[in-house]
Amino acid sequence: MADKGNKKQQKHEPESGVDVAEQLASDGAQAGAATDPQTAQTLEEQLAAAVAERDANLDRWQRAEAECENVRKRMRRELDDVRRYEALGIARDILPVLDNLGRAIEAASQTHNLDQLVEGVQLVARQIQDVLAKHQVVAIDAKEQPFDSERHEAVQQIPSADHPPMTVVEELERGFTLHDRLVRPSKVIVSKAPEE
Repeated sequence: MADKGNKKQQKHEPESGVDVAEQLASDGAQAGAATDPQTAQTLEEQLAAAVAERDANLDRWQRAEAECENVRKRMRRELDDVRRYEALGIARDILPVLDNLGRAIEAASQTHNLDQLVEGVQLVARQIQDVLAKHQVVAIDAKEQPFDSERHEAVQQIPSADHPPMTVVEELERGFTLHDRLVRPSKVIVSKAPEE
């Protein structure tokens, strides 16, 4: 039993003959190294570098944010210009047609020739159709076609033995589409079965 107590005491004694006071002094010196002026200086340098990096990142972020806002403003301006001037192409294409209509009216008023006026107006009508087709505004072919409520507007129904019921027998006002969108429906007269 005495041997066991001796072993416990030996465990608490410093190894290799080092004095406890020396070991404590050594531990204190290591702890004091953290408060060493040289170490403190490197911490200050690290802090200064981190602050400089933070400021640089903040500056880059602010510049990127400002650039994004400038791009958004520029895109809004460009979209506004596109909307404002979207009819410019059709206006340029239709102005010569308007000039030709004026020439036809002037020529007819000087010569008093009705045939020349009709011919000039027909030429202008063809030019208008060409301009519209160039801008993908296409006339709806309605006459003799089955009635389509999405493309035709029936203003009247007449009995007809020559046409099946719900067939367009007359077109009063021509309809047009722009690509696949309806600009305006054709106003039509539609057939119905004759009364017995």
